[in-house]
Amino acid sequence: MSLPTLSDRRATTVLRPPRVGDGAQIWRIAKDSHVLDVNSSYAYLLWCRDFAGTSVVAEVEGRVAGFVIGYLRPQDPETVFVWQVAVDRSQQGRGTGTALIEKLLDSVASHGVSALETTVSPDNPASIAMFASVARRRGHAMTRKPLFDPGAFPDHHVAEDLYRIAPTAQEELR
Repeated sequence: MSLPTLSDRRATTVLRPPRVGDGAQIWRIAKDSHVLDVNSSYAYLLWCRDFAGTSVVAEVEGRVAGFVIGYLRPQDPETVFVWQVAVDRSQQGRGTGTALIEKLLDSVASHGVSALETTVSPDNPASIAMFASVARRRGHAMTRKPLFDPGAFPDHHVAEDLYRIAPTAQEELR
């Protein structure tokens, strides 16, 4: 079985499930993003071990160049929640983030997953645009509603809105 790839003039990007050995590179990309809340390095190692089935890395020339980590919601196993997605600065602007999310959705579809949820702060238009692009490409609706206001956090944190990408009622009837 061939893994999906993204190609450009310089290198091929392989999209694949993460391995424990990828955890350090994922942590570095999250840290270097200056946008994500960075989890402990230990958390990324566990994510690669325990949630590899709901996560995807982009590998370029043997190095992790991007990732999406997620999980199936325990109360709604038809929904994958995207915890974080990030792409190394050297690979940005190539559609890698969108490809990672698309690969994740394709890989969990066989488990009955039909919806994606994520949170994005209102001051992150790039992430909002990326998820909107995925919704458009799939012909699905994307909705937004407030989820966590700043007062819910014990530290300084901006609001987080919940975005949901799912088929519309008409598409579900097909």
